Amino acid sequence: MYKTDHDRLAELIRLDEPEELWDVYDRDGRKTGRTQRRGDVLAPGDCHLCVHVWVRNSVGEYLLTRRAPEKSMAGFWECTGGSALAGEDSLTAALREVWEEAGLRLDPERGELLFRFSGDHFHCDVWLFRQDFDPDALVLRPGETCGKLLADPARIRALNNAGQFFAFEDLERVLNLQ
Repeated sequence: MYKTDHDRLAELIRLDEPEELWDVYDRDGRKTGRTQRRGDVLAPGDCHLCVHVWVRNSVGEYLLTRRAPEKSMAGFWECTGGSALAGEDSLTAALREVWEEAGLRLDPERGELLFRFSGDHFHCDVWLFRQDFDPDALVLRPGETCGKLLADPARIRALNNAGQFFAFEDLERVLNLQ
């Protein structure tokens, strides 16, 4: 039996993992068969896979988490996201990230890959999960998240306009979905 929900999460999260490895992808989104250690500079043309995970309940509110003080962009609100670990596909990374950062188990059948956008060294898959959950049951991960919020699109836009949301250029594309 676990003493706390954090103990329950810590067993599944690689909190003490000495290094995080990513699969390396080419510019077209194909795995190269190589891996890259997080923090090492990717070679020209190499990319890694990351995910943004939006969780929307049946009344149209999205789960946002607040970035912990130790992280870059500390205090900003965001949808859950992160990098896929070596060996993970996009869906597996999305499920893991939400579990690690918010303690929420998502039903893979409730997820939809909305689109992918790419930058110089990344491909980012944007997911939407339509799933109800108990916000009081969420478990925030120290060092990752320090707050939770259910927000409708108007609230997210207000946070973004106030410079308090860690947004991306396709934010409206997500918020305008039904």
